[in-house]
Amino acid sequence: MTTRGPVQFGAVTGVFTPTLLTILGVIMYVRLPWVVGNAGLLGAWLIMALAIGITACTGLSLSSIATNTRIGAGGPYAIVHRSLGVEVGGSIGIPLYLTRPLGTAMYIFGFREGWQWIFPQHPSIAIDLAVFAVIFLLAYRGADIAFRVQYLIMGVVGLSIASILLSPELSEGTRPVTWWGSFEGFPEDGFTGVSPWLVFAIFFPATTGILAGANMSGELKDPRRAIPRGTIWALVVSSVIYFLIAWVAARVATPAQLRSDYNILIDAALIPGVVLAGQLGATFSSALAGCVGGPRILMAMAQHRILPQSPWLARLAPDGEPRNAVVVTMGLTFAALML
Repeated sequence: MTTRGPVQFGAVTGVFTPTLLTILGVIMYVRLPWVVGNAGLLGAWLIMALAIGITACTGLSLSSIATNTRIGAGGPYAIVHRSLGVEVGGSIGIPLYLTRPLGTAMYIFGFREGWQWIFPQHPSIAIDLAVFAVIFLLAYRGADIAFRVQYLIMGVVGLSIASILLSPELSEGTRPVTWWGSFEGFPEDGFTGVSPWLVFAIFFPATTGILAGANMSGELKDPRRAIPRGTIWALVVSSVIYFLIAWVAARVATPAQLRSDYNILIDAALIPGVVLAGQLGATFSSALAGCVGGPRILMAMAQHRILPQSPWLARLAPDGEPRNAVVVTMGLTFAALML
């Protein structure tokens, strides 16, 4: 009986798809209209340009290092470890790794909120545990099947974006565009005002996620080509989508509506159900990416013997999957969910 060797991925499957899906998360659907309602279209574009510019600098730096250094498993941890040594690599790698299970728990909570918008009678704990179980099974099975699922999610997200861009509201007359907003804030606090920097801080996480592909560095056919190409193209495509959706938001609703209704893009879309499915899919994909990439960081640190039980954590299955690290990562995710 023969065992299947490790699966290696190219730029599209291993880097571009998970990076793009992690960037196009729930903030695009829920918070981007709110940003436009507070800052105006021009103000929103400036905030988006600043956030994208910061992320682009990081992406270009990552690409530069990837093309000049042989990167092993662990993505960003491997880069820091190779450049600055095991001590600095471990001090950065451990908190970097912990963001994966904690972030996955937050994405599961976000998925649950969208799900309860459709089925408000479903109990929260049941939704959380069901989504956790599905993600755990996919991550434990391996990155290959997880990326296949992400292709399906990519199709759903693409249809949701098309449904937003084809909103019937765009053809029902020209609504005056507010170019610069009054930054009135949140409906939860009665619109008491908010600073432009707080609006920027709320939007900025929407442009992160560029490490989702780099985390798979140990399983890429050619990391030197795949990481730069996949990361930069994901940044370019997501940036174009963000600017277009901001323009649509400014055209389909007034600033007051954009500030007060977080589901305005769903209501104004050509097919609202498709947009909601895209929102759920993007949140699920982000959680899955964390559970696939996080164990790779943990396994890489264990290979350098900087963690307790390192030999066990570094052990790979015959198909190259770090299943022991997956179990630990999902255990931490479960603990975060229970808290």
